[in-house]
Amino acid sequence: MKPIRLMSGFFTVGIWTLLSRLMGFARDIMIAGYLGTGPVAEAFLVAFSLPNLFRRFFAEGAFNMAFVPMFSKKVEGDDGAAEFAQDAFIGMAVILTGFTILGIILMPVLVTIMASGFRGDERFDLAVEYGRYAFPYILFISLAALLSGVLNATGRFMAAAAAPVLLNVVFIVAIVAAAALGRPMSDTLGVSLDQALGLRVGDSLALSVPFAGFVQMAVVWWAAARAGYPLRFKRPRMTPELKRLAIIAAPAALAGGVVQINLIVGRTVASYFEGAVAWLNYADRLYQLPLGVVGIAIGVVLLPDLSRRLRGGDVAGGRDAFNRAMELSLALTIPAAVALMVIPFPLTSVLFERGAFTANDTAMTALTVAVYGLGLPAFVLQKSLQPLFFAREDTRRPFNYAVAAMVLNLALTIGLAPVIGFIAAALGTTMTGWAMVVLLWRGSRSMGEAANIDDRFKMRIWRILIASGGMGVVLWIVQVILGPFFGDPGLRYLALALLVASGIASYFAIGQMVGAFKLGEFRRALRR
Repeated sequence: MKPIRLMSGFFTVGIWTLLSRLMGFARDIMIAGYLGTGPVAEAFLVAFSLPNLFRRFFAEGAFNMAFVPMFSKKVEGDDGAAEFAQDAFIGMAVILTGFTILGIILMPVLVTIMASGFRGDERFDLAVEYGRYAFPYILFISLAALLSGVLNATGRFMAAAAAPVLLNVVFIVAIVAAAALGRPMSDTLGVSLDQALGLRVGDSLALSVPFAGFVQMAVVWWAAARAGYPLRFKRPRMTPELKRLAIIAAPAALAGGVVQINLIVGRTVASYFEGAVAWLNYADRLYQLPLGVVGIAIGVVLLPDLSRRLRGGDVAGGRDAFNRAMELSLALTIPAAVALMVIPFPLTSVLFERGAFTANDTAMTALTVAVYGLGLPAFVLQKSLQPLFFAREDTRRPFNYAVAAMVLNLALTIGLAPVIGFIAAALGTTMTGWAMVVLLWRGSRSMGEAANIDDRFKMRIWRILIASGGMGVVLWIVQVILGPFFGDPGLRYLALALLVASGIASYFAIGQMVGAFKLGEFRRALRR
């Protein structure tokens, strides 16, 4: 993949991910407006996080990081790629069907592990009920992730990047339909609508979760079939390739499990503080916007490209791809991090503060956003560094690093919670993210030239920091000037738009002047 194709693939994934994140904002704004940070909201958010937690463990993390390099190798060599993908598809379907059934049965245990602070109040029973409705999502979304890996490895990024938009479309339709029927939102979030429709299914968000997963799977299955990989459900079989896949995936699965333990620790600590689970979730939505657009796009596009280059002995090309991915991701992420730390209050207030979402909720969520913003570059750097290991089918060292990071997260989150409260969960996540970057960076030093930083990156990174700092000053000044307008219901949206526009304009103007980047590079990639 030439650099321009690498960048065009990045922008394809990034733009669709941006659309998905924006629709996710609309979804969470509606949930926040109806439910705020009350018991029903917290119960649903925990229930929805359970299948997402295991999705990252089974599919997007462990399995795909092992599957994509092996599948890419077979595609390049025309060596049974379709048969390998078919066997992996069936194997995953069988394993996850059993896991889904087990998860539904053991839902009270899973909710206790995820949010032990819910025990003894109404949130626990609600979370168990919603969790049982939502948990089959893991089966469909994991199969969708495998199919997305097939598409990404063959250079087809659009369908896989666009499919997540459908999750938020289904959620928004469910909320709007329930509101149109005049149903309480507590019904919408899991209780049947039989009084309105005579049915136990329909406009329930919890029940819409697995439906959304099925729709996403159907879209990428259709795209994979058109690409020449019509995967089918049939009798499973164990092949030497699947055994090797399992051997490679096992350490990555364990590493993914360690990462999810970090998330569980944060949720568990937050569950002991009323409203904190929701504050963390809404803050997560804000920092996931740049993380998803930049970090996920880089990870999705860079891994198959590096795999092909390293396998073909193109060390110089691999080094260039790695450096351009790092350069572009930081050029977009560092200013986003600065913005999250400088203007978290107007962002949170305008986007979420309405209905049941109070001024206190805004203050707590904004504080969390600022802490997450400090760690945003680290989360994106991980997405750029991990492919260096996975492209070489090295999943053991990332696992070892993840274990070390987990120990640090446990110490920070549990140790600081009695002192600084729920924000310890966000601080632990941020500090752990930077620790993981340090470990991955040190580990990559033994990989030779392909993992080295080139002169262009060294020259531009300091200019990116200067441009981001200048943008931060502009944002602070404009925020002070527009401050009175953020309290006006009729003008606050315009005020936020002007604030964000001033940040974007100042960053790109300063960046162009100091040589942090060339605007033509972005235009060429978008045009491509």
